[in-house]
Amino acid sequence: KPEGTIRRLRTTTKKASRQAAGIPGITPTEEKDGNLPDIVKSGSLHEFLVNLHEGYGPVVSFWFGRRLVVSLGTVDVLKQHINPNKTSDPFETMLKSLLRYQSDGGNVNENHMRKKLYESGVTNSLQSNFALLLKLSEELLDKWLSYPDSQHVPLCQHMLGFAMKSVTQMVMGSTFEDDQEVIHFQKNHGTVWSEIGKGFLDGSLDKSITRKKQYEDALMQLEYILKKIIKERKGRNFSQHIFIDSLVQGNLNDQQILEDSMIFSLASCIITAKLCTWAICFLTTSEEVQKKLYEEIDQVLGKDPITPEKIEQLRYCRQVLCETVRTAKLTPVSARLQDIEGKVDKFIIPRETLVLYALGVVLQDPSTWPLPHKFDPDRFDDESVMKTFSLLGFSGTQECPELRFAYMVTTVLLSVLVRRLHLLSVEGQVIETKYELVTSSKEEAWITVSKRY
Repeated sequence: KPEGTIRRLRTTTKKASRQAAGIPGITPTEEKDGNLPDIVKSGSLHEFLVNLHEGYGPVVSFWFGRRLVVSLGTVDVLKQHINPNKTSDPFETMLKSLLRYQSDGGNVNENHMRKKLYESGVTNSLQSNFALLLKLSEELLDKWLSYPDSQHVPLCQHMLGFAMKSVTQMVMGSTFEDDQEVIHFQKNHGTVWSEIGKGFLDGSLDKSITRKKQYEDALMQLEYILKKIIKERKGRNFSQHIFIDSLVQGNLNDQQILEDSMIFSLASCIITAKLCTWAICFLTTSEEVQKKLYEEIDQVLGKDPITPEKIEQLRYCRQVLCETVRTAKLTPVSARLQDIEGKVDKFIIPRETLVLYALGVVLQDPSTWPLPHKFDPDRFDDESVMKTFSLLGFSGTQECPELRFAYMVTTVLLSVLVRRLHLLSVEGQVIETKYELVTSSKEEAWITVSKRY
């Protein structure tokens, strides 16, 4: 922002903080950091928002540094705010601003075109790489089949490895058939992601020179890999269609291709890994659901090979994944920038306000989801429940592309695993949750497996 704006913000902070546009909420704890200290004290942005909405209702305000933020915490107020014609995805908006990527300022047509390219990238890379996905799932199955019955399996570690292998090859191509390349990518990805998840949100990244340097180095290395691949794929035809190809064939400049492929690879790896992890976790603690899923897989697939057409028919499996996203609060927060002054309920939201969608709060709202803490895929039998879910961006036309990608990868993996294995929990294990941009478990989650046949 130009210096003048910042000065103006400074002088009005004190005054504005008392009114916050008349929206209920809290005033800044510190002039410079706003409510960052409160967020840190709560443990995470999600937990902070849970408390804030409990105390002040569905529309609340607080301060990110000197910036007014409004958070929306029920389906009802989100309905009033969500614009179905918007081309930008709220999860990606959040990621973009955290990576300090700028290029979202295109006009509506340009953004629309990029969204279309992005979506066809997901569709084409899934179609073209279905056999690869199956192969990687079967490799994991063979590994698990070789274990003795009582052996503890480190689920998070295996799912992260599986997601990294699948996503890197499907997004960036055959360079990543080499395990060393995947390990190198995973290391840089981990450094960047841990800072995106935490360091930016609590302001601690800017306070530590070492961490900042590590983060910037890792990001630079990831960008270097992507630039190299983008250059290799330009103007050439390969038998394997990867996500980057769709962007390269579109009418985008190199910076846009880089940013879009960076966002997609960062988010897809982590969303896929965590969706696989949580889905298996919930299946191990819910025998009934696992039995029902096995019956569906057996009925649809029988002893036949798994095909994309068959995968589409696994309706109950899709319900299991939707309920996994909801129960785990997989992406608890996303964001939109208020481009024109808006109104929600009786409150005016000023232009340029950052609007958070407190999805983690919404997904546990008992008035929308009866018994919200119960893992119950049957609730998604109901059309109106599915409608609400797609409104939030978790399915249907508003679905975030990374999640669509993750659904497919996880469905293939579950069909391969559940067909041959009982997935069992380790007795006495309590899994605690860590809420960042994508929700994970604080410690390793262990499971055991036993053979069905």
